[in-house]
Parts: sequence; structure tokens; C-alpha cells
Amino acid sequence: MRFSELDGRTVGVWGAGREIRSFARHLRERLPAARLAVVVMDGAGDADLGAPVVGARDAVEALRGCDAVVRSPGVSVYRPELQELLGLGVPVTTATGLWLAERGGARVVGVTGTKGKSTTATLIAHLARAAGEAVELAGNIGRPALDLIDAPPSQWAVVELSSYQIADLVAGPEVAVLTNLYREHADWHGSEEAYRRDKLRLLGLPGVKACAALAGLALDGCASFGAPGGWHVVDGAVADGSGLVRAAAGELPLRGEHNALNVCAALAALDAAQIAVPPLPGALEGLEALPHRLQTVASADGVDWIDDSISTTPESALAALAAFAGRDVILIAGGSDRGQDYAVLGEVAAGRGATVLGLPATGARLVAAARAAGAPAELAFEVPGMESAVAEAARRAQSGTVILLSPAAPSFTAYRDFEERGDHFATLARGV
Repeated sequence: MRFSELDGRTVGVWGAGREIRSFARHLRERLPAARLAVVVMDGAGDADLGAPVVGARDAVEALRGCDAVVRSPGVSVYRPELQELLGLGVPVTTATGLWLAERGGARVVGVTGTKGKSTTATLIAHLARAAGEAVELAGNIGRPALDLIDAPPSQWAVVELSSYQIADLVAGPEVAVLTNLYREHADWHGSEEAYRRDKLRLLGLPGVKACAALAGLALDGCASFGAPGGWHVVDGAVADGSGLVRAAAGELPLRGEHNALNVCAALAALDAAQIAVPPLPGALEGLEALPHRLQTVASADGVDWIDDSISTTPESALAALAAFAGRDVILIAGGSDRGQDYAVLGEVAAGRGATVLGLPATGARLVAAARAAGAPAELAFEVPGMESAVAEAARRAQSGTVILLSPAAPSFTAYRDFEERGDHFATLARGV
């Protein structure tokens, strides 16, 4: 279904976040014959979208007469209410899905992955601009995709896509990019297998003409990166498919080998889009770490405070630790429990002598894993919250120490989102 096909139709929405608000505004301005009939909200509050608001309990009855339902990405398409509506023949989609179908995916690069998709999308847009292309950045980073509805067809759009948005897409981008794939979001998708399936489906959607994926994940006919033969990392440097180093480790603007791999993903995306790769490393100049992604938020007396609050998996925390090889690290980690395995992270932290301060609730399991791997009790223990973690880290730090917030877990037990968690850490760090 395309956005323009909603003209004259009765539409319901579920949620009232940034994407839904963009959709409601465009519906009013562009499709005056369309009617926004009902807003479903999971929590209390006024959606302020100019339509009656009902709760989830009344969702099916309220939405069954609609010609289409547009859901917020955070509302799982696997919810029984939405599955019942689909069974009744009511189309369910997202605003991003409507925009992609309207545009036919032309000159769109869609970027997904468990981690690194925001950074990779930013890199693609930056490098494409350096190559002389007009580019907009949208999706989970930048503007809601529907805000690009008037963008000229000659302009590229780089769109970060979550698994929540991919799950029911019917039209794909011209170029699809998959950065990596770890265990995550099983609660939304219903299982780890469903999460993997929904991520991978981006590569094979109708309209996808070229794709790039991390080596080992690429489908037939899809370019791979991260291994010889494609863009890959050699001793922290970025090399092309022939093995020629195109940007040395010290010339890369973003810290860590995982970010070097994100550069490789971006370069593979440019190749897939048939955009000439601009001269390296010069084309990377001006890039800085995105907020909450290995971002230095304070430095004093030789101690660096690093906000990596975006880290919601053990794999991302491992990458963060690797970015500070050779330095003394105090790791602050822990958050909502999604059943992740912390054995390897605990083993690596213990093996390099890092101090582990475990936040509720998963911090307890990480501390146990570190101790099981040989960390002494004085280097691995639980703390009741961020304030005590920062105070303890400040007390222990010496010149050359890195105090690293890389939680390896979501934030929902204590914070609204990872941004709020990272901002709290940064405020405390700057006040030490």
C-alpha cells in the first residue's frame, strides 16, 4: 500500500510517537479526503492527533472498520490484536512502509543490523555527499521517512530501518545493507528465530536491486564486507577487496575496530549503489562519534569518561572494550534482562583485569560471569545505581583510566531509553 492510496480512506493508528505524528500531519495536509478515525494507545495520555483515543483492549473493535491501520514501529505486528485485524483483511503497515512503497524504493539505501546501523547510515550519507551526491538521512536517525515525500527522485535517501519496521514491509529499498546480526528483541518478535528472519528479509524484499551484508550473512548475489574479497579490516585499517589499505587505523575518525567495520559497510553500500567511492581517508574528515556511541563526555586528570549507552548486547560491550585495548578500564554495565548470555563478556573483562561495576538487573549476572572467569571480588561487584557506579569509578580511577558505560542491556527498568541513561551518566561524570 502506498501513502497516496489512503486518500478517501478511513485510517486508524496505533501509537503516537514521532513517526505516527509525521504521518498524521501529512495525512491532514496532503490527503484531505482521508479520515483519521481512531488512535489506539497502550498507555494513558492524550495522543493529540485529532481523533478519538481508545486503549488496547478496545483496539480490534475500534479498528476493524478501517481501510488501513498504521502502527508505530514499537507496536509489534505480532501482537494478537494486530494479527486478528490482519485475519479480518485489514491492512497493517507503518509510515515508513507507506513511503517506501510510494517511492518504489528508488535511490533509497536501507540500513539495518543489530548494532552499528545509525553509524553506518551516517557514514553512507557522509561519503555519498563527499562523492558529490545529494543525500538525505532519515528513518530512526534523522527525519521520519515520510517527511521526504517531496524529495526529488534524483536525490538519494539513506534510511535506518529497525527490525520493527522491516517485519511487515512489502516494498524494499533499492539498496539494502545489513551490518551484523546478534541475539536481540526476542520479546517484540516472539523468538530469536523470528528476529533473525525479519532482519534478513530486508535483503530479499521486492524492489531491492543490490545489497551488502557482513560476511557470512549475505544472500546469493549480495556483496559481502568484513572478509578478504570485499571491504575489510586489517589491523584496524580499512582495506579494499584487493587487500590495499585505503585508510590506516590512525586515519579513521571513529574509535574501535567495529567502527572500522562500519566504514567497510558504508563503502560496500556505495559500491552497491554504484556511487563512486570518494578519495580516502580525506572523505572521512569531519565525522564524529554519534551521541551515546563511544562518546567522550568528560576528561580530567588523565581519566576519560566514555558514554556507550547505545550498547544493549554483550557483543556491543565487547566491541567497546576492544576499542580501549592497552588501557585500564572500569566497565559500568547492566540493565533490563532479555536473557542475554554474559559468559564471554565476563571472561574478557576478567582476562584484561577490568573492573566491573554491575548495575541492576543484569549486572548481577555479568559480575557472576566475571568472577567465574577469575576476577577477584574487589574488581567485580554490584552497585545499586548509576550514582553509586560513577562515584565508585571516580574513586578508583587513576591517570590513564577509561570509565566506560557500555551496559550490554536495554535501559527500561531504570530509564525511558538509552539516551536518558547516557545523559544521566554524562551529567554525573561532568560533576565529579
